[in-house]
Amino acid sequence: MNLQTFTYNGIFELESGNKLPGLQIGYTTYGTLNKDKDNVVWVCHALTANSDVFEWWKGLFGPEDHFNPDEYFIICANVLGSPYGTSNPLSVNPTTGQPYYLSFPEVTIRDIVKAHKLLADHLQIDDIEILLGGSLGGQQALEWSITEPDRIKNLILIATNAKHSPWGIAFNESQRLAIGADRTFYANFPDGGAKGLKAARSIALLSYRGYKTYAITQQEESDEVAKGFRAASYQNYQGQKLVNRFNAYSYWYLSKAMDSHNVGRGRHGVDKALSLIKARTLVIGIKSDVLFPVEEQQYLFRHIPKSAFAELDSFYGHDGFLIETEALTKVITSFFKTDVKGKIIELQKIA
Repeated sequence: MNLQTFTYNGIFELESGNKLPGLQIGYTTYGTLNKDKDNVVWVCHALTANSDVFEWWKGLFGPEDHFNPDEYFIICANVLGSPYGTSNPLSVNPTTGQPYYLSFPEVTIRDIVKAHKLLADHLQIDDIEILLGGSLGGQQALEWSITEPDRIKNLILIATNAKHSPWGIAFNESQRLAIGADRTFYANFPDGGAKGLKAARSIALLSYRGYKTYAITQQEESDEVAKGFRAASYQNYQGQKLVNRFNAYSYWYLSKAMDSHNVGRGRHGVDKALSLIKARTLVIGIKSDVLFPVEEQQYLFRHIPKSAFAELDSFYGHDGFLIETEALTKVITSFFKTDVKGKIIELQKIA
């Protein structure tokens, strides 16, 4: 792992027209860029993840996994607004000398991609052999493949969509309502809104998993239990776990960034935008996903020119894209037919 920081000293103009006076991007790389620069695997991470993909996507990324540093130059950049090395609401505003907090400008998926394009230019990476991501990471990967169709050679989209749904936006707004109900959120302290963030995470978990997941993993072993339920304890534990490593301000802004996702904006509609993609594309859906239903991935498959579709049967719901790494490896392996050097030579259709 090689954690680095790229500093952009120019004015970074956002889609809204607002501007950031400079930008920092934290990113992690693994492996070595080969002479032909054709072994780049760029990972776009999800809502609360970080750039250390070996940490949160074990089983798919690692020394012994499909995407390993012996074969690939793997890079993952922390997204704009997230607190793991990239400019975010807790960063110092050079104009005031104080953290931005709620004066940080709202960002969109397109702004996040624009920042990553700056990093790719800085690293002199003209071609990305494989670009992939799940959930909000998939939204970024999709947007990037439309913005720069010639730069992206192969695209893997997992549990994501062409535009964020009213259902998904409603979940995010409910989480923001929980954060806003915590009055400390407006006090401008690094841990402001912590109780609200804990509640927001609890709400989010219901969309990440589902009825069957909780029925299997949180079921009581005795009919005599009348309080202290496993499911309640689980919600509290997971909520506090996020509070310990994240902050309410970044969560607030990144949920809004997710809501902004719509590849059809300013492009004569979603179908027209998807038709611009030149990359060979693998779209993967999860049968039990209630947040990004599999119909959304089927839509991508039908409208992206050179695409294949695969469906995973997992009881983990949306979180399956982080957990079902063995199944993902099999699907990805069957999608790419490779020669002895590991170079992709043919698109495989998957039933």
